[in-house]
Amino acid sequence: MRTKAMFTPRVRTLGASLREVRLGAHFGVRELARRIGVNPSLVAHWEFGSRVPTPEDVSAVLGALGVVGDEKMRILNLARGSAEEGWIAYGRPGTPNQLTCLVACEHAAKAMAEWSPLGIPGLLQTADYARALLESTGLAAAEVERRIAVRMERRNLILGSDPLPFEALIGEAALRDTLGTPATMAGQLRALASLSERPTITVRVVPSGIGWHPGLAGRFILYTIRDSRPVVYFEHLSSGAFVADDYDVRQYRAAIEGIRKVALSAADSTALATRLAEEIEERAGDRSGVAQE
Repeated sequence: MRTKAMFTPRVRTLGASLREVRLGAHFGVRELARRIGVNPSLVAHWEFGSRVPTPEDVSAVLGALGVVGDEKMRILNLARGSAEEGWIAYGRPGTPNQLTCLVACEHAAKAMAEWSPLGIPGLLQTADYARALLESTGLAAAEVERRIAVRMERRNLILGSDPLPFEALIGEAALRDTLGTPATMAGQLRALASLSERPTITVRVVPSGIGWHPGLAGRFILYTIRDSRPVVYFEHLSSGAFVADDYDVRQYRAAIEGIRKVALSAADSTALATRLAEEIEERAGDRSGVAQE
């Protein structure tokens, strides 16, 4: 057993995965600890990520819980590479490793900042907008609904009784490119304007056509982590990368500052979202009137 707290993205994902499979097997911490012959506090440390279990420890946990097949291999592979500071999680966004690590980072964070040039950030999406986005990827209907449910649950992090401060920097294209029906897009824009009124949520739009700025390099999320180093997440078509290196994190912090300098104010951003929603609704109304004639 490695006793030094590492708090790397991979360690967080390993701990969260162990907790998920324990709860799925309806085991308490004490019962699992008794089965594998360790102190219950050690199991809790593993799940929190403050202690790092060896692959042998993880194998014992999975055996006691009856975890087999692909899920067993996924978690064992996490354990075998837990010392890695950064981590590339292969697979399309939303696959178990990426999603588990995202949720773990969210719950460990004391603040989040996201730059999203082409789409509405996931934590600010309505269910209808998320559905239109996920259906366009070719996922089965049941998987689409499962992911929507998870996404809506994750929103509690910024909308609940003790909300996490969240800054969303969004490209203007994300507001202008209609996703789904006009009603879906107008509803999303109005929801965005409403959410921006919350004191812990900041929404600022970066206008199109302003020339070069650091955000042109692509979407990313910066997690400021409690009692540990910050983590940056960015994704590609078939993988997602979690970066904790000090130099790289500084570059992304600088990018956030650069994006803020070219973004509209929060008030102007809210006004733009509201105006675009009105324009969509007006156009949809005009088309409806023409069709009736």
